[in-house]
Amino acid sequence: MKKLRFWYSLLWSIRLSLFLGLFVAILFWSGIEVSAMVTNLQLVNTLHESAVTHVEQSDLLALVVDGQAKNAFEEAFELGDQLFATLFSTADGVGANVGQGQQFTRVPRADLNGPGEWANHFPLRVTGPNAQGCVSCHNQPFEDGAGSAAADIIRDPLHTAHLGSFIKRNTPHLFAIGAVQRLAEEMTEELHSIRDRAQEEACQRGNSIQAPLSAKGIRFGTITVTPLADEQREGDGDREPCRVNIDTSEVNGIDADLVVRPLQWKGNRAFVRHFNRDASHNELGMQPAEDVGDDLDGDFDGVVNEMTIGDQTVLAIYLAAQPRPTTRTELASLGLIDQLPAEEIQAIRRGEEVFQRIGCAVCHTPELKIDNPIFSEPSQNPHYRDDVFPGGQDPVSRGVDPTHPIIFDLTHDQPDNQIKDSEGNIVFRLGSLERDRQGRAVVALFGDLKRHDLGPGLAEPIDEVGTGASVFLTENLWGVGSTAPYLHDGRATTLTEAILEHGGEAASSRADFLALSLEAEQDLLAFLNNMVLFKIAEEEEE
Repeated sequence: MKKLRFWYSLLWSIRLSLFLGLFVAILFWSGIEVSAMVTNLQLVNTLHESAVTHVEQSDLLALVVDGQAKNAFEEAFELGDQLFATLFSTADGVGANVGQGQQFTRVPRADLNGPGEWANHFPLRVTGPNAQGCVSCHNQPFEDGAGSAAADIIRDPLHTAHLGSFIKRNTPHLFAIGAVQRLAEEMTEELHSIRDRAQEEACQRGNSIQAPLSAKGIRFGTITVTPLADEQREGDGDREPCRVNIDTSEVNGIDADLVVRPLQWKGNRAFVRHFNRDASHNELGMQPAEDVGDDLDGDFDGVVNEMTIGDQTVLAIYLAAQPRPTTRTELASLGLIDQLPAEEIQAIRRGEEVFQRIGCAVCHTPELKIDNPIFSEPSQNPHYRDDVFPGGQDPVSRGVDPTHPIIFDLTHDQPDNQIKDSEGNIVFRLGSLERDRQGRAVVALFGDLKRHDLGPGLAEPIDEVGTGASVFLTENLWGVGSTAPYLHDGRATTLTEAILEHGGEAASSRADFLALSLEAEQDLLAFLNNMVLFKIAEEEEE
């Protein structure tokens, strides 16, 4: 089946290439003008050096195959760091034709549907391009962090060109995003194990089985498994379970396939690489070859292969290995900031109790734990990697091979936020996840990787991904003290506003917050503001 899908996708890419070539030729022969951003790209390339040295996936794979796993990780992280900080130029393919010779826009331009214009780019855009580099938006309070209100993204997923159908997205921070993916992988494995056991039991008993769904203590409703045949049927030499019907109508906070998707505000992206592809294409106009297809110019800017497969790999590794958020109390205990006043420490402790008492921790779960803290790119779980790239290529044949992945330990290997002594020895890994007594990685994310209905006050004008206009993934609160503005659209400039906007499933917690004394409300804010992002300056690490 995989081979069939691959050849089908490849055939689609070839047909699309031929069609586009014919389309451009017809336009040329008919005298219709194709609007271009740059009148002489060759001259631009001659006079201006490219801002990026592209990464070859084969080079990374060779290191892994040669047994140099540590070098492969360190090389990928360093190259990813460089790419993330790069401000790309026209010669690299940044931007796209958004009308009147412009390359960037904060407003989606579905109204531009002429030859080579925004609405005809492929894959379809939902926003931008709006920035020259990743760091242009993810920069608060430092690189890889969140974005200010100026970095909010306007999206037109339905290509309506109507302001009333536009939605807005605030730029989240990217710290410890690899730990979030790894958590989701293990949660999905737990949920699928529950489903498989229920199917087996239903077949053995010959009647319906109702199975509660819970992963790492997070509840996702129930499934009901009903056998459709009284006897088992023969498989390829093995006996397979009987055919069943799985009723997922009582599943909540997750899709019917029981795959935990921990990324994007709507919880509709499963893994970091997919997240990167979206941002590269939409926000930057730097089209990944694995997204648009080899040697195809999907945004008609005269540049192909703007992001190589290797580029996307190193970006995924770089982001996955970002340091964990921390707290001001932890930083003070390590001497990295001034000692906190006793009154503030007491307020933080009281605020944590308030957080629990008014029910915030029901969704913003203080910590979840990873049994196996090894991050793998590509993932060892097939639900968190590409079977076939969107552009039609086979990942394995292009070197993105789960049998030869780039790996690192989330509790040990993060290059950033290493505290060293005067001789350069690492004495504490502030950037790495801590381990508990059972050796599990502790992820103090204050989230549950689950979608919740937050009520009509936060409902969007459209239901972008079919999960509900007012349904959003629980925002992980670690780092929240450093990442204003808040909520999916950045409407809240303060934490108090963010709390007051909560409705739906969070309405009772909002009401309990309003019922608190002023002192208790201040304690809660002290607790939330204690959770921060932090990076040790490179010169201090050396």
